[in-house]
Amino acid sequence: MERRLCERGFRVIAGTDEVGRGCLAGPVVAAAVIIHPSLPVLGVDDSKRLSYSARLSLFRLILRNSLAVSVGSVDAPTIDRINILEASKLAMVRAINQLEIRPEVLVLDAVFLEKLTLPQVSLIKGDSRSVAVAAASIVAKVYRDFLMESYHGRYPQYDFARNRGYGTENHRNALNQYGPSPIHRMSFEGLCERRLFD
Repeated sequence: MERRLCERGFRVIAGTDEVGRGCLAGPVVAAAVIIHPSLPVLGVDDSKRLSYSARLSLFRLILRNSLAVSVGSVDAPTIDRINILEASKLAMVRAINQLEIRPEVLVLDAVFLEKLTLPQVSLIKGDSRSVAVAAASIVAKVYRDFLMESYHGRYPQYDFARNRGYGTENHRNALNQYGPSPIHRMSFEGLCERRLFD
């Protein structure tokens, strides 16, 4: 995709992607990355298909070889208020607006950001068709994982260091035992019912 956009005259291409949409707890996090045209980042892929060590290694390479990298996030109360799709878009807008360099065009993974006037290319499976989107997915994933590890120190009973806020069996068991924490998404299935009966 980046090659095609360069052929059309675009030089500053930003990719953006988010992680954490399906979690029961924690923020949704998006990253925006402008890859350096002459410093390739080899081996990037959808962050979900990479091992933990590969993600960390690529994360460092992306930070070193990119023209600009930024992160945006939206917390659980805001997700509950505006819904997860709008929160994901808002996280992406925040990440893009924090880039130190203004992109000429955006490449996104199957969404369109109505709040931005920049040209946008929305790709199905964008993280496997665009280097910049794949890089953004890695940055967002590593950043969010570190963030959830920090929440583990505050709420160890939910085991966020291992489940990252996803609805694993041990996470659901902890919810049954302790109830939700302040960073749980109360509008999500399995949690909104608790609000009804509290």
